[in-house]
Parts: sequence; structure tokens; C-alpha cells
Amino acid sequence: MVIGNYSVCYCFTRKFKVAEAEPPSDVKDAFSKYSGDGNHLTADQLHGFLVEQHHGDVSISDAELIIEWILHKRHPHLAKLINRKSLSLEDFHHFLFSTELNPPIQTQVHQDMSAPLSHYYIYTGHNSYLTGNQLSSNCSEVPIIKALKSGVRVIELDLWPNLSKNNVHVLHGRTLTGPVKLIECLKAIKEYAFVASPYPVIITLEDHLTPCLQAKVAKMITETFGSMLFSPESENLEELPSPENLKYRILISTKPPKEYLETDDVSRSSSQKSQVSDVDDDAWSSKSGSDKSDQDVETADLFKGKKSPTSPVYKKLIAIHAGKPKNGLKGAFKVEKDKVTRLSLAEQALEKAAGNHGQDVVRFTQKNILRIYPKGTRITSSNYKPLIGWLHGAQMVAFNMQGYGRSLWLMHGMFRANGGCGYVKKPEFLMSCGPKNEVFNPKAKIMPKTSLKVKIYMGDGWHLDFKKTHFDKYSPPDFFTRVGIAGASVDKVMKKTKIKEDNWTPVWNEEFTFSLAVPELALLRIEVHSYNISEKDDFAGQICLPVSELRPGIRAVPLCNRKGDQYTSARLLVRFEFI
Repeated sequence: MVIGNYSVCYCFTRKFKVAEAEPPSDVKDAFSKYSGDGNHLTADQLHGFLVEQHHGDVSISDAELIIEWILHKRHPHLAKLINRKSLSLEDFHHFLFSTELNPPIQTQVHQDMSAPLSHYYIYTGHNSYLTGNQLSSNCSEVPIIKALKSGVRVIELDLWPNLSKNNVHVLHGRTLTGPVKLIECLKAIKEYAFVASPYPVIITLEDHLTPCLQAKVAKMITETFGSMLFSPESENLEELPSPENLKYRILISTKPPKEYLETDDVSRSSSQKSQVSDVDDDAWSSKSGSDKSDQDVETADLFKGKKSPTSPVYKKLIAIHAGKPKNGLKGAFKVEKDKVTRLSLAEQALEKAAGNHGQDVVRFTQKNILRIYPKGTRITSSNYKPLIGWLHGAQMVAFNMQGYGRSLWLMHGMFRANGGCGYVKKPEFLMSCGPKNEVFNPKAKIMPKTSLKVKIYMGDGWHLDFKKTHFDKYSPPDFFTRVGIAGASVDKVMKKTKIKEDNWTPVWNEEFTFSLAVPELALLRIEVHSYNISEKDDFAGQICLPVSELRPGIRAVPLCNRKGDQYTSARLLVRFEFI
């Protein structure tokens, strides 16, 4: 349009006003069912609703506290002026939409913690000291601290002599990663080990040291941790202690020094080297054995037995012995009656073992510890799919916690279970034996055991967590939700809602049903995106939740960013129902 000498364009109109969505009909129905007059919900009435919706051991006092909290937050001035002791429909909706008061899963440790360590999945890190990629990032105690604060219970440290060969550094060997002193890592572990969980922290050591430096490491560990350190009375344990018995303790896991002397893996080229090993595959795969520094020659000479005797003090510190596999994959899973060991496999080796020896793997993990680690080509610190390890009973599915992506989201989801304590009890079917001593066969056809209904009502909070123009410069976002299951192959599926255009508080009211054959290991995946017609859809949040821990009823589901950190406000209102 032209007015005089001026051109005026009405092509776009900015529409950023946020309209508050009214409560869904299911919320209105629940309110009407429990309120006496249809206008207010008293503490007694709210208590009745909480009991039916499986809020655990909830009392009328708890209901009174919820009402007090809601009124104070929604009506801070009004609550002081009148003696109001009930919730309106809008207050009730606010309560249901609170991730603090109405979370989707239990927030307390509730599983039996008195079984041996081998009966649990353990939150496990890989190259825990790396700040970024596997080739050139700096090593630091900072990612170790972050991992421990998030509940990780297994920290991996790669030990190498420093340039002067008189001290110990932690770094990713044969790469350009900048080292950090071992003592700095140990101090960080001591300070932050039990901030997020009281259950034991296991330090796995990838050791490339001389006996003299092993003795120095033993002294560092002993002086740093003192009485926190768990040292078994016997060199060979018939059964590992329980997480309950190991509360606030530090355990060391590595190969005994004698086994280092007997192996010649260091002198072999990467092309000859087996994937079934506890030596740092990522490091040794980057160069051939013929390209050695002085340090490598010294380490190789040590492994060949040309150096001084091993450190007995160092050996005594080892609580979980890492074994050296013999006779290929089949022999690697031999279960010894009077000995517990830890075996490490690269992700490719696990896939091979799962294809040919799946039940042997399951039987092995009923007593022993199996650790899976990323293949060496994951130089960007990406991760693999964890479910194959969990389905075969692997306790330590080791992940690059500094990496991003959907695989890591699944790891976060698994260890939200059991109060986020870092230990999740393995399903009974992985720990039991049949009448003929047979164990679970991961390749067997499994029929559905139950079904999960998920109703996505609505979402809110993005306008508080994002700039107004984050998703679209000229209008509100066009949100849609993807929802599905990650788990056993028969259970895997993803579905999505319709797109709700131009709305910061989208209302979908769509229900999805998922059949579950292995609900014990199923994870509910939820992602929210904003549709973009010309480019890739914009990410707006994600979360993974253990299906076995979902609380039936209408729940507030928090959303996280790509790194797994929870947004302040963005969330969904969802109903869960098992049928």
C-alpha cells in the first residue's frame, strides 16, 4: 500500500501474546468428581484424589501442605488476607501441571539395594576426564565433577607416566588431549562422590604404568580416600558386596599388575589387537605398534616383564578384578565358581557376542560384571545404542557423558529410575534360571505383557525459557510432540501429534497406545519440536522416562535441552494408564 510518498508493508504481523489455556476436560472431570460443591477442593477431597492417583503413602497433612503451597504461589496476597483452605479448578490444574508437586516418576530410592553389585545396572562413564572430543580436547577434573553431580557411579581414568616419568597423568593415550594430574582427579572424586547419591563410586583404571608409578598411585589413592576406600580381605571374591553395604565407599577396578606383565598387547599393532580387552582400545587404535615413543617402549618393556616386580600394595587396592579373556568370545564368558571378575567389550564385540553367544553373556552377567565401551572411531564423543547391553545384563554400559544425542538421552532416562541414585535393579528375568538351568534368551520371540496409554494434553512454559523470536521471528511456534518407546526391538516405535500452529501453549488432547513385551527395560521417549516448512524443525525439548517407574494418572512431565539439563518452565501435561 502507498500513502503519499511512503510505502507501508502489512506482510507480517507479530503475534506474541501468550493466552492461558483452560484445563483439559479430564482435569475438569476429576475436579468435579472429588469436589463437594463443584467449586472448591478441600484437603480431604484432594487427599481422596491423591490416593486414587497413586501418590504413594500420602496423608491429609500432605494434601494440606499442597494446598498451602499452591495458594501461596498463585495468590500470595490473597492467601494472607483470607483463611482459604481449598483449591479452585484453576488451582487444581496448576497443581497437576507442577513438575515439583506432581512428577511423572518416583523421586526416592525404592528398590532393594541389598543384592550383590552384579544384580544392578550402574551409571557408567567412559573417558570421564575428557572435556570434548577424543583426539584433541583438554583433560580435566571438571567433567568428572559434573558426572558425579548428575549421579554417575563409575568413573574411568586412563593412567600414563608424565614426560619426566616421575608422576602420573590422566589423558587419552596416543592423542593430542591435554593431560590432567591424577591427584586432581582423585581429589575431585573424593569431594563430589556422594553429592548426588550415597551409593558406591567405582573407579576403573586403564593402567599404562611402571611398578614404581603403580606404587605411587597406590599411595595417592590410599592417602586421598582413607577409610572411604573399600579393599576386600580376599583377592578373589566369590560374590560382590551390595550397594547398601558399600554406601559412601570408593572401589578400584582394574587388571591386577601380574596380568599386565603377562600380556604383549602393547607391542602388537592395532590391526592384530582383539576388541575383547581392557587396554585402552581408543588409544592404541590410532597408531601402529611400530611407531613408538620412548614412553611406549618403556611401557612395552614393562609388559614383557623386563622391569622390576609388580606393586603388591597396588594389587591389594583392587576391589573388582578385570580379567583377561581367553579362547575368544566363547571362552570370555566362562563363569568361575569361586571368582568374580569384570570383562570389557567394545560395542562391536558385544554385537558379535549377542549374535552368537547371547545366553552365555546373560549367564556371565548374573554373577560377573560386564562393561561395554564405545568403539574407537567415535572421535566426536558420540555414543551407541545402550539397550543391547542392558538386554544382555551388562551392568556397566559406558558412555561419553560429554557427548550429546538421543543415545545419551536414553542413558539419562534409564538412570532416572530408583530415585536417580545411579543403581537400577536388573529385571528378575535376567537374574533367574529355569528348571533346566536355562537363562533368558534375548533372541527369543516375546509376546506383549501389557500396554501403556499415553495421552498428551498440552504444553506450556516455552515463552518463559526462550526468547519470543527463538522459533519464529513473526509468530508463535508451531509445536508438535513425538512420543514413543525405546527398548527391546519388538517394542520400539515412535508416533507424533498434530501440529498446533501459532500457539505458545499448544493443546493436543491426543492419546497413543503402546504394546510392551519387555516393559521392565522400556523407556518412554518424548520430544517436542516446532514445525518449520523450509528448514529443519526446531528442537523444543525432550525427556526419556523408565516405563516401569511411571506413575499412573495425570502428571506434569518436565522437558530438557539437548544436553539433558532440565528447562526451568517448559513442560507437558500427560496422562499415563496401564491396561
